[in-house]
Amino acid sequence: MKCGAQLSLYVMADDFVRVILSSLDAIEPLREYLRIETDDISTLIVGPSDMIFPVMRELFVAAASSGHHVAMHATISRGCPGEPDLVTCEPVKATVFDVDLEGRKALAAKAVEMAARSGRRVAVQFSLYPLGPADYMDEIYGCIDFLKASPVFDRAKNYCTRLVGDAGPVFEALSQAWLSFGDPNAHVAIDLTASANSPSKDAAA
Repeated sequence: MKCGAQLSLYVMADDFVRVILSSLDAIEPLREYLRIETDDISTLIVGPSDMIFPVMRELFVAAASSGHHVAMHATISRGCPGEPDLVTCEPVKATVFDVDLEGRKALAAKAVEMAARSGRRVAVQFSLYPLGPADYMDEIYGCIDFLKASPVFDRAKNYCTRLVGDAGPVFEALSQAWLSFGDPNAHVAIDLTASANSPSKDAAA
């Protein structure tokens, strides 16, 4: 199954080029496990499903560590029928899709609880799109239940959910939303915007 993310990083600073390039350097050691391609618009990351969000976390935390206000927009996809399967996209470990919805919610919550902290506070808003099966709303509602019980849940917004907290648990919650909800044989996508070091009033919420 092909898994990947197309992301763009934005740095509100004069030295944005240095920050972006140093952030890409932070994920350089992972290139042997991933396909990483950068152009003038975005960076593509393709690889094992359980590595996508950890790699995004490392890149974003590296950028946020600059102290500048940084934002990232990403589209994350697994099982896209329009893309060929790649060996590099096979999961490193078994997925949890053979567990019922309540079991998946419990396992996802445990993973967030155990996530290592990065020391970097972030805010994220995202939407989950499990495509295909007619019962997709059950999966979305299950994901929302999991998120509302999570320590990184901030609030529901129109068409998306906002998470706030340390980047470790926040990106783990995103990873679990993507890996633990939605038919494992169907196309599942996430649209995501992340922010750190924002001067706005919500940044301290």
